[in-house]
Amino acid sequence: MTDLPGVRADAVTAWLAARSPATRPPLHFEHIAGGRSNLTYRVTDQAGHAWALRRPPLGHVLATAHDMGREFRILSALNGTTVPVPDVVGLCDDVTVNDAPFYVMDFVDGIVLRDQPSAEAIATAVRTRSCQSMVDTLVAIHQVDADAVGLGTLGRKEGYIARQLKRWRQQFADSKTRELPEIERVHDILIARIPEQQGAGIVHGDYRLDNCILSPRGDVVAVLDWELCTLGDVLSDVAQLLVYWCEATDDAYTLESPPTIVPGFLTRDQLIEAYAAQSPLDLSDIDFYLAFAYWKVACIIEGVYARYKAGVMGGDDTELQIESFARRVELLASRADEIASRL
Repeated sequence: MTDLPGVRADAVTAWLAARSPATRPPLHFEHIAGGRSNLTYRVTDQAGHAWALRRPPLGHVLATAHDMGREFRILSALNGTTVPVPDVVGLCDDVTVNDAPFYVMDFVDGIVLRDQPSAEAIATAVRTRSCQSMVDTLVAIHQVDADAVGLGTLGRKEGYIARQLKRWRQQFADSKTRELPEIERVHDILIARIPEQQGAGIVHGDYRLDNCILSPRGDVVAVLDWELCTLGDVLSDVAQLLVYWCEATDDAYTLESPPTIVPGFLTRDQLIEAYAAQSPLDLSDIDFYLAFAYWKVACIIEGVYARYKAGVMGGDDTELQIESFARRVELLASRADEIASRL
């Protein structure tokens, strides 16, 4: 066994074997590309069983981010609900084992649509089916009774947008690499126009196509990356999905290679209509939530960009790839500013 950045192979093997006696060492560890915040590794034993290990980024991180215990609690609570999540194996908060807290869950095989080639590799009917399943799954998340599954204390239920605006404005300030006046301008517009919150539910916080695993038919079989999950205004999740849902006619894309521009995917308006058809909520203020979502993602990606610049993300991205994050932040901030100016 060989250590990878972020994984002490011998210590993690002993920990996992103690919790899963059927484990057959030695284990193989592989850093999974695609994660831009917490680090994810595929762990495979000699019998072919696979798990996923999640841990925080290497080096210093913002104080409120990357809570492994929180992610583990959410996945454990949602197991057995109508929300598809992986089975969890265990949480390790003893930092002497792997230098940071981590948790392990079963590895779910399936399709992850990260880019155009991955979308082109599946049938058009599967692409279309995935759209409806994404909406169905989001509705399922929002219909979970947080109190009933033990998540009623996950966060404050009211005043979600105001808290989020305060949080991400501060975290942008803590991690920014340059001045972006749109961030402050959009914040001021949004804070003055917050719609009345229509109840409270579980908010995933980063719900998007590549944070879901699909079956060959196109059904969502696992929702991943719950690190931003809390309680609050669920319409923010609808808008979050739309930020990355690019259309072929867009003048610029918020992803380098968006899968949703391939024929067969619904439009953003069709996604909104599909969600509205299953939800009792009023979506007439969706433009506010869109401006907020673009603004929030700009703040988040600025933090990711700052961590890459500091060399703490454990990847092998080139300087050109890293700088693409800076350009994406600028595009997202511009989109947020454009929508907010119309509110």
